[in-house]
Amino acid sequence: MSRTILIADDEAEIRELLSLYLEADGLRVLEASDGAEAVRMLGEHEVALLLLDIMMPNMDGLRTLKEIRKTHNIPVILLSAKSHDNDKILGLGLGADDYIAKPFNPLEVTARIQAQLRRYYKLGQAPEHSEPSVLTAGDLQLDPSSCTVSKHGALLPLTSLEYKMVELMMRHPGKVFTKKQLFESIWDDFYFGDDNTIMVHISKIREKLEDDPRNPAYIITVRGIGYKFEKRIARHET
Repeated sequence: MSRTILIADDEAEIRELLSLYLEADGLRVLEASDGAEAVRMLGEHEVALLLLDIMMPNMDGLRTLKEIRKTHNIPVILLSAKSHDNDKILGLGLGADDYIAKPFNPLEVTARIQAQLRRYYKLGQAPEHSEPSVLTAGDLQLDPSSCTVSKHGALLPLTSLEYKMVELMMRHPGKVFTKKQLFESIWDDFYFGDDNTIMVHISKIREKLEDDPRNPAYIITVRGIGYKFEKRIARHET
């Protein structure tokens, strides 16, 4: 089945160029010229991935991303000028899954989209028989069949990348992951010392998982090395 990609960019030439490459790669494409139109189209169509430009009129990409994360968990790849590093950090913090700097090679964009689709939708498949169907740690429950994490029975609004990071660490409680290991496992890309990317995601995950993010009980910092998921966690009765 052909998956649908929504391109939200105010430059018609960029939308047309990317559409040509994506359609040649077997994908269906929808186009939006600003953030408000993108939000509306997400409510009207089944979209597998959003390619979102940051600099747009009416509603910019970051505001759009914040709005759609209230209701949608699909992969989002941001597009922005190479010089705007703060946009990258802020976008990842708001729930973006990847970031591509302009100007870009359309073939790289297509490859990154296909990589996100493979990783995201592979998580929706049935888990291997050797793995537990539901992972439990304290008050948390991770269900691989629905790609969800809940606490006290309430679903937590994790993005796809946040979910993948939590799943990786919950499957290996007590194991210390370096930032390089986390980056290359989750992003499936080479690590170039971008500590901010990992730190932003860990911070956002803690805000959603922990009772007290400044004193985490689940994801523990191992100073100078990386992070681990606490092996022994007390369950709180309610």
